[in-house]
Amino acid sequence: MSNNDKKTLSFSQSVNHMADRAFQALDMDPGIANAIKACNSTIQVNFPVNIKGKIEVFTGWRAVHSSHRLPAKGGIRFAVIVDQDEVEALASLMTYKCAIVDVPFGGSKGGLLIDPAKYDRDDMELITRRFARELIRKGFLSPATNVPAPDMGTGQREMAWIADTYKLLHPEDINHNGCVTGKPVAHGGIRGRTEATGRGVVYAIREFFRHPDDVKTAGLSGGLSGKRIVIQGLGNVGYYAAKLLEEEDDAKIIAIIERDGALINDDGLAIEAVRQYINEHKTIKGFSDATFTENGSSALELKCDILIPAALEAQITADNADRIKTSLIVEAANGPVTFAADEILRSRGVTILPDAYVNAGGVTVSYFEWIRNLSHIRFGRMERRFDEMRGQHLISAMESLTDKTVPDWMRNEIVRGANELDLVRSGLDDTMRNAYQELSETLHNNDKIEDFRTAAYVVAINKISRSYFDIGVY
Repeated sequence: MSNNDKKTLSFSQSVNHMADRAFQALDMDPGIANAIKACNSTIQVNFPVNIKGKIEVFTGWRAVHSSHRLPAKGGIRFAVIVDQDEVEALASLMTYKCAIVDVPFGGSKGGLLIDPAKYDRDDMELITRRFARELIRKGFLSPATNVPAPDMGTGQREMAWIADTYKLLHPEDINHNGCVTGKPVAHGGIRGRTEATGRGVVYAIREFFRHPDDVKTAGLSGGLSGKRIVIQGLGNVGYYAAKLLEEEDDAKIIAIIERDGALINDDGLAIEAVRQYINEHKTIKGFSDATFTENGSSALELKCDILIPAALEAQITADNADRIKTSLIVEAANGPVTFAADEILRSRGVTILPDAYVNAGGVTVSYFEWIRNLSHIRFGRMERRFDEMRGQHLISAMESLTDKTVPDWMRNEIVRGANELDLVRSGLDDTMRNAYQELSETLHNNDKIEDFRTAAYVVAINKISRSYFDIGVY
C-alpha cells in the first residue's frame, strides 16, 4: 500500500468505503449498513510448536464476518504479511463474494503469520495440524459452521492435514471431509478445484465480451482474440487465467509481473514455457524469449487492453493510479486496487471488474466440493451412463431416419456423458455468467450506480439484508 493510502485507510476500511457507495445508492439506514459491515467475531491464537528441538510460538487468526448463511467460508493463508485487519477485510469480501454468486455461505477468513519457505514439509505439517487444533477446539472450524480453503501459501497438502486433524478430533462426524475444501481428489476433493479461481476469472472476462455495450463503454471492441493483456502474478490464479486466455481465447499476454521483476514481449509470451522456467529456476530472470526488468511494478503501467492483477492486495494505489494505461482492469486478486486508487480510476473512466465478483470461482467450486462431501457421492455417478445410452438412442434414430451414418466426431460428442470435471466447469461457467448478467443489469438500471464495483456490492447487500430481514434480525 502506498504512503498516501496508508495515511488514510486500512485494508478493511478500504473495503468498507467501497461498500458505502452501495449503501448510499440503496439509501439504506446507517444502522443496518453498520450491522452488515461489522465483523461478527475474530479469534487470535498463539501456540508453541517444537521445531527440531527449539520451541517457536506462532500467531494466527480466524475471522467470521457474517454467519447469515452457514457455514461461513473462506481460505487460510500462510504469509508474513498476515495480520488481523487483513483477515477481517478478506472475511468481509468473502461475505459479499458469496452473495454475488449465490453461494449460500457466510464470509470468513484465516491466516497464520509465517514464512512457509523457512520450514520443511515435516515442520509445516506440525505447525498446520497444531493451528487446526486451535481453531477446531475453539469452534472456528467444522463442516457445519466454518469451512476453510486454500489461499496464499497453502494448498491441497495443508487442507488434507487439516481435514485429517478434524477427523481425529471428531471421529463421530460422518461429514468430516466437509470441514475444508480444496483437498486432494483422493481425500474428498473435487476435480477442477485447483484451477477454479483462474478459470472463473476467464469466464468473467468472456461474459464481459458477450455484452457489446459494456465493451464499448470500456473503450474496447470485438472479442478477446488479439487483446493485449498484462498479468501480475503467475501463481495458481494467474497461471490458469493466463494459460486459458492464451491457448483458448487467442489473447496476447504481453507482460508477466512477478516478485523479482517482469517479463515483457509485445508479440506475446508462451505461458507454459514461462511457468516451466519458474518451476526450474525459481525466478523469471533469464527467461530467453522476453525482455526482463527488475522494476516489476512498472509493468503495471504498460499500455494494454486488459490488466489483471492476480497477486497481492494494494498493488494499484493513489501513487500509480494516474499512470495506469489500460481500458479494463480485472481484479483476480483480493483488493489489488485501493479505495483511493479506485476513486482516481473511476474518474478517468477506467472499467474495473471487481474482485468480489471476478475471483469468486474458487468459492463456487468449493461449494460444489462441500456439497459433494455432504452427499457422499461424486457428481455424475448416477446419470452419466444413462445420458450416454440416451445419446446412443438419438444417434440410432438419426441414422434410421436419414439412412446416413453419423460422423464419428459427432457421434462421440452426442454419446459422451458428462463426467465430474465437465459438470464442475459447467456449473462454474453458469455461475459466473449469471452473476455478471445480474451485475450488468443492476449497473444499467440504477442511475445512482456508476461502476461495476458498486453494482456488485448493491447485488450482495440486497441479498444479505433480505436474509437478515427474513429471520427478524432487524
